[in-house]
Parts: sequence; structure tokens; C-alpha cells
Amino acid sequence: MSIFRITHILVSVLAVGFLLTGCVSKEKSAERLYQVLEKVVKAEKEFEEQQEPLVALEKEEKEIYNQIMALGMKQHEEIVKLSDEALLIIDKRRDHLQNEIVSINASKTEFKKAEEIKNEIKDSAQKRKADDLFEIMRNRYKVHNQLAKEYSSALDSDKDLYLMLKNESISYDKLEAHVTRLNTTYQKVYDANQEFNELTAQYNEKKLEFYKEAGLNLEK
Repeated sequence: MSIFRITHILVSVLAVGFLLTGCVSKEKSAERLYQVLEKVVKAEKEFEEQQEPLVALEKEEKEIYNQIMALGMKQHEEIVKLSDEALLIIDKRRDHLQNEIVSINASKTEFKKAEEIKNEIKDSAQKRKADDLFEIMRNRYKVHNQLAKEYSSALDSDKDLYLMLKNESISYDKLEAHVTRLNTTYQKVYDANQEFNELTAQYNEKKLEFYKEAGLNLEK
């Protein structure tokens, strides 16, 4: 059981081939904020690197689950073997999730520095853009926290499922009830992931709007 996560990352202005030129910002605090916000992106590099292996592991586990479902309960030895393989994959998925959380926490630390600089901005138009940007990011961190909790819960339930499958005397009704609960948990993961992706896209858009409002020349 799994859900294929496609998590959009923060877009670095530098990473997509732009350079800050001219330093024509209306105030120096905007230039400082630019530098810190780009460090926030770098702090999430580890987060980015977890996504591809996570998706690969989820697909691998899903294939194993489908193999188990295609087997009859009389083929118990094969089910045990496949379940053990799935349990190892779950441990790997949990490691990637932990790395992701560490990266997001590093991003939060950098972002706090950006908030301190934001409070120094005097220009009202810039301040409004910055306030919108920071509100989105705060919500993004909040949603990721929920996403990580739901995903961890799903991993726990996945583990319980394969342990149940290893039990030759487990009843079909218990298995069915557990899978139903597990599907509900993964729906929560999916919903949180969708919201996180949307907030990330909004943040990237608002960040560029702020740079433009601040008069920061971004040239390819």
C-alpha cells in the first residue's frame, strides 16, 4: 500500500538561471531578504533529494502488495517472504521521511532569519507582498507537519498490514477492516500532499512578485 508522492520543491531564482543584477532595490533590506530566501531553498535540497527514491520505493512496495493479493492464503511461505521484503521497504521509506523532516526543519531555521529582515522593510507595497509571501510559507510548514504525521501513521499501518499477512490464521474480515482504515489514512496523505504542493507553487509565484516589487533586477 502506498501513494506516489509528487512534491513540488521551492524554486531557487538562482537555480533556474537568473542573477540578481544592478542592486536597484528601493531599500537594502529587500536585497538582504533575497539572499536569505535563496538560502531557504538550499536548505530544502535534502528534501528534494528524498522525493525520487521515495516514489521508487512506494512503487516497489505496491508491486509486492499486488503480488501478495494475487496469491492464495495456502501459499503462506511466499506471502511471508514478500511481506518481509515489504517491511524492509517501509523502513527505508521511513528513513527518507526523516531526512525530509530534517531538511524542512533546516528550512524553517533559515526562514526565521528572513522574518527578522522582513520586519525591517519600510516600503508599504513591498511590506504587503512580503507579508503575503510569509503567510503562505507559514501555512506551508504547517501543512508539511501534518503531511509528515499522516505519512508516518500510514507507514505504521503498512507495517501492521504485512505483519497481519504473515499470520496464517488472520481472518479475512480483520484484513479487510485494516485495509479500509489504511486507505482512509492514505487519502489524508494525498490531500495534505496536494495542499502542500499548491502552497509551494503559490510561494514560488509570490516570491517572484516580491522581488519585482522590491525592484530587484533578475536577469537570465
